[in-house]
Amino acid sequence: MRAIWSGEISFGLVNVPVKLYGATRSHDLSFHQVHDEDHGRIRYERHCEVCGREVDYDHIDKAYDDGDKTVVLTDEELDALPAEDNDEIDVVQFVPDEQIDPILLGTSYFLEPVGRSSKAYVLLRRTLADTERTAVVTFTLRTKTRLGVLRIHGDLLALQTLRWPTDLREVDFAPSRTRISTKELTMASALVDQFSGDFEPEQFTDEYQEQLRELVDAKLEQGESVDTDETFGTERAAGDPGGDGKVVSLMDALERSLEKRRGSSGGSTSKKTSSSKKSSRSA
Repeated sequence: MRAIWSGEISFGLVNVPVKLYGATRSHDLSFHQVHDEDHGRIRYERHCEVCGREVDYDHIDKAYDDGDKTVVLTDEELDALPAEDNDEIDVVQFVPDEQIDPILLGTSYFLEPVGRSSKAYVLLRRTLADTERTAVVTFTLRTKTRLGVLRIHGDLLALQTLRWPTDLREVDFAPSRTRISTKELTMASALVDQFSGDFEPEQFTDEYQEQLRELVDAKLEQGESVDTDETFGTERAAGDPGGDGKVVSLMDALERSLEKRRGSSGGSTSKKTSSSKKSSRSA
């Protein structure tokens, strides 16, 4: 496993060095789109709606639209925000476990102790278990300030993000007032008893994904497939009347990008943020 963040859990004067790992992964098959006639890949390009040109990541800024006006934020302005350099998981409160509404819970992460001694890590884990408390924390991940909770997962500490209270929608509906008889409650309770048991997540499977995998495997075995390299296509010849001069091949796109970069390296550049950094911000 590869750590995606490192820092410290801080509560009072106690600091616990940790590394952060994603605790979950998707088991869904990943798809891309292709043309139904020739199976060529369909790609999406970044076009400016004013000039109509395709825009590189180096020339894309973030903007906020309030309905009437749009505010443009540069990389320099975003980089100046203080949250970006915060490397602490700051414990702000210990609350009873049952007070955390599950609807607020988000992404889960595992925390690994760092250093020669994991005593502080174990102490925090044992304290949470003995007191039946959950630690409410704030931390910064991928330049965003987040709310979260520290919980126990076996011998480990797990960090789960929490949605901010303002993220919950207000609803304008409620169940109608209906009279429930004692007999109906008794029968419903009996039905619950019949379905009661200990939760064992391993006994549940995603039937759709299993059948989807079987379908894909069957098509591969029967030869109902195309060569992957052919789905990327090649650049149309300049004299082809159907050609639009756009690069389809991934290698061609990389080579063109490098050539363009070398050609413009001598000129003045106002934006130096790499495309990878842009990509990470858009995630």
